Amino acid sequence: MIRRATRAAAALAAVALLLTACSGGESGSGGDGPGGQPQQGGTVHMLQNADFSYLDPARGWDGGVNAFYRLIYRGLTMQAAGDAEDPNAVVPDMAESLGTASEDGLTWTYTLKEGLKFDNGDPITSAELKFGISRAWDPEIGIGSPWLRNTIEAPADYQGPYQSGEHPGIETPDERTIVFHLKAPFPEFDNVVAQVNAVPFPIGTGAGDEFIKDVIASGPYTLESYTPGSSIKLVRNEHWDQATDDVRKAYPDAWDFEIGLEGATIDERLLAGQGSDVNAISGKVQPATLARLQSPELQDRVVSAEAYCVTYMGMDTTQAPFDKLEVRQAMNYAVDRTSLQTASGGTQLALPATTIIPDAVNGHKDFDLYPSEGDSGDPEKAKELLESVGLGGGFSFVLDIRSNPIMQAQAESIQQALAEIDVEVELNVIDTSTFYETIGTPSQMHDAAITGWCPDWASSSSTMVPPLVDGRVITEKGNTNIAQIDDPGINARIDEIRAMTDLEAANVEWGEFDEEVMALAPIVPLLQEPSVFLPGENIAGYIPNTSMTDLTIIGLSDPSRG
Repeated sequence: MIRRATRAAAALAAVALLLTACSGGESGSGGDGPGGQPQQGGTVHMLQNADFSYLDPARGWDGGVNAFYRLIYRGLTMQAAGDAEDPNAVVPDMAESLGTASEDGLTWTYTLKEGLKFDNGDPITSAELKFGISRAWDPEIGIGSPWLRNTIEAPADYQGPYQSGEHPGIETPDERTIVFHLKAPFPEFDNVVAQVNAVPFPIGTGAGDEFIKDVIASGPYTLESYTPGSSIKLVRNEHWDQATDDVRKAYPDAWDFEIGLEGATIDERLLAGQGSDVNAISGKVQPATLARLQSPELQDRVVSAEAYCVTYMGMDTTQAPFDKLEVRQAMNYAVDRTSLQTASGGTQLALPATTIIPDAVNGHKDFDLYPSEGDSGDPEKAKELLESVGLGGGFSFVLDIRSNPIMQAQAESIQQALAEIDVEVELNVIDTSTFYETIGTPSQMHDAAITGWCPDWASSSSTMVPPLVDGRVITEKGNTNIAQIDDPGINARIDEIRAMTDLEAANVEWGEFDEEVMALAPIVPLLQEPSVFLPGENIAGYIPNTSMTDLTIIGLSDPSRG
């Protein structure tokens, strides 16, 4: 009875079941989504538990905030609209077209559209775009997406515009042309400049904490007010010109984000649908709410989405005992994925994962290097491995988790499973709004952490595994390789596959690479987590996604309601 909102053609070809990438097969979602065609006007309300990590896109880089950024920022390119025939495609945004690469692949050139402006009416030129992008190199601010730093040529000591001045690897020959010089050929560079931190800002702005509580918008909305941990109100950016934007529809006049609500409270409000809650959306419903969604009057509102992300436990391979391969392999054998599935809400909300690349992502290869009967673990095999390295008596470690009921239930499941092999797990609970920054700072992360990963773009699975295991991306802040594994063979293999220009063939190799990585067991894949959503009855154009729901196409069926 639950309608499924399909995210990508590749996902349909890869799996028939839903946290990020894909291509090929049936067409994308298309259509108007639940509620029919959105109308211009009104206010959409977002009900959410936790605050966004950062308003500053140079700092934030997680599924919770990336969708929000699409409302207030623009870049050269972007992921296509959620209702596009291929919603995973990368399309021009502020650029007139996708980039033009030089013959050797080391230079990419873009031409900006005319008429682009910030929310104060100032024009956006190539100079502002260069400045905004160069903020990614700032050692304190640039803790978000690493793809700009990883691909664009820059001196080793370059530390962003505030400390080092203009970026030498980016040229702006005129007001509408911007040229990027790369470290090495990167066929998917259009996806790099679609990252959330590749956005313009007025030259000289945004130093220190300037953008912690305020923004300078280039998208269809701008910040009216922000009370951290409580509310965010967006209103129309009167200087945004729809004629320059082929993707964002920006139907509502305003967005109202209500923050700090308990998940059960959110569900109750959406179920009741009183007042302005008819115009509300939220994240996935709580497991305890699922049974109540079978009510006939709710059937037209309930939507599900496939899993584009993997939930996993990353282990610090630089510290004992996880510096031993056998210990990491033992963890993979010991976890009880059936118990984890139950802790996460059952089969509608969780599927066992034995690979890093989810089923729905193009390039997925089906394998299980650490099998057990019925996904319930193999403690005997785990004990055998621990005994082989002198740890038959067990050990203890600290596991970082978010302050989220489902994650805490998942952590308790891991506690119980590992207790069977005499491994004691101490839980360190971190506030959701600071969790990713904490575990992304190696000096602050403990022995292991439960987190999730989604591909950063949809054209291939090239961003699903490499960020988690490439030793060259380990950083003091904004680190994605929380296992801190730095294996020359892995690094070389990443370079080999990334150099392939045939993306279909490369995806096959990424699937093989997934299996090669899991032989070294730097992480424990736990779950793929599909989700169920309940938008308000007046919401239209809503196509949820477990990685990034496209807020820019959502509106109201009747803007006068609520």
